[in-house]
Order: sequence, then structure tokens, then C-alpha cells
Amino acid sequence: MSGEAFLKMHGLGNDFVVFDRRKGGAPLSAAEARRVADRKLGIGADQVITLLPGADGADVFMQINNADGSEVAACGNATRCVASLLIGEGKGDVSVRTKADLLTARSGAGGIAVDMGLPGLGWRDIPLIREMDTLILPLQSRIDPRLAEPVAVSMGNPHAVFFVSDADDIDMELIGPPLEHDSLFPERANINVATIRSRDHIRLRVWERGAGLTMACGTGACATLVAAACRGLAERRAVIELDGGELVIEWRDDGHVVMEGPAALSFTGVWEWGQ
Repeated sequence: MSGEAFLKMHGLGNDFVVFDRRKGGAPLSAAEARRVADRKLGIGADQVITLLPGADGADVFMQINNADGSEVAACGNATRCVASLLIGEGKGDVSVRTKADLLTARSGAGGIAVDMGLPGLGWRDIPLIREMDTLILPLQSRIDPRLAEPVAVSMGNPHAVFFVSDADDIDMELIGPPLEHDSLFPERANINVATIRSRDHIRLRVWERGAGLTMACGTGACATLVAAACRGLAERRAVIELDGGELVIEWRDDGHVVMEGPAALSFTGVWEWGQ
């Protein structure tokens, strides 16, 4: 394979390189994904997305590789971007298969709305290294003691949500790596630091496992709303304010979490695999 067309997309600044291999082609390897995601030697992205043929009723299968090459099972912002492509092809409601779940999406008033499914709140769902109360983890940052006793939530990937008085006062690049790799999380964790502005408005910053500090994290926004509602800090529908903009998250009465927000195409190009 030599040149291959790609799309550069983003959801609130959480950016992706998308390869469309629905008509043929293999999944990307970890090394290939790292090369593409490199911001100096490649195209640059938080995640690299490969679209493969759907199965079992899905319109598409979405392979997700972090910038470090690791493959993950869920990405909310990428799901919105992929759904926007399929909707642009003339589809109405669309279904996106990931390793975590079958997700459905549609056009909404605020962009693309995705049903992210049921949150996982059991210790095995996250997963954690052993049984414990996921609403109050026995974890405190050695670097910043303000980060203590987070809530653990899975949205197809593991999240730890810390509530603090001022999320903007936290050095995410300093506290992120050690917390991501804490021994409680056998598959590492996304680290969310949130401030409750009101019962329907939450400020959030996210250190994403395998990608680092990100402008937005869709699954992190979903996990944070669930965590805040479980702690009695917020309603089950709220605006989540991230560095890149806002998402509206609703934890419905049927238990499903719905995320709504924009998706954008930045540019297209051709990647030379042989270079």
C-alpha cells in the first residue's frame, strides 16, 4: 500500500485521523497508528480511527488506536465524527460497532447525539484490581492531595472522576501520568478532574490514557455526569464544559447515557505509508 486517503476530524478539539477501509483493508497495527498520530513526524492526532465493514446490523466497525498505539474499546467524540460521516452519506439513524458496544447516533439540535449505552459501576466493569466501593475509591494523588477519593465509571473504557473546587488550578500534565498508571487500574485509566459550577453545569478537564491532556473527552464527559449524579452533586442532565467547548450529557431513566455535541471535518489528504 502506498498513498491512502484520510480525513482529519475533531470533536471540540479532540482530534482524529480517520481511514475508511469499509471497502477493503486490514486493521491498523499499533506501530502504524503511532506513526500516523505523531504530531512532528506524522499527521498528528489524539486517536487514529479505522473504519471497517460493520457486522450484526452495524453500519460500520470503528477501530480506535490511541496516539501511543494502544487499542481502546470506546471514544465518544470519535463516534460523533464517524456518525456525522455516515449521516452525510444519506443515512438517518446510524449504528457504530466498537469493541465495547453497538452505539446508535442521529442528528440533534446541538450536533450529533450518540446513545453511549449503560455505564459500568461495578469494580469488575471498570476494571479495578480488586473489589471495592467504586463511588469512593481509596486513591489520593501523591503530587496533589486535593485529588482524593474519586468515582470510578466505565463507559466502555475506565474513568476515575475527581471533584475539586477549581479544575483549572490542577496541573493535569503533572498529576495525569501517575494516576493513569496507578496499580488500582490494571488497564490504566482516564483521569477526569471536575468542578461543579451548578447542578446542571460541570467544568471538566481530562488526562486521557495513551493520549495525554486532551481538549475534550466524550466518554469522560459521560462518566463525569454519571459520577456527579451518583454523588448527588448534579442532575441527570447537564452541560459539561471542556477545554474545547461544551457537550450536553443526559443519563436517562432507562440507564442509557446520551451525549450530544458537534463534530467537524478539518481537512482531507493522502498519507504515504511507504515514506
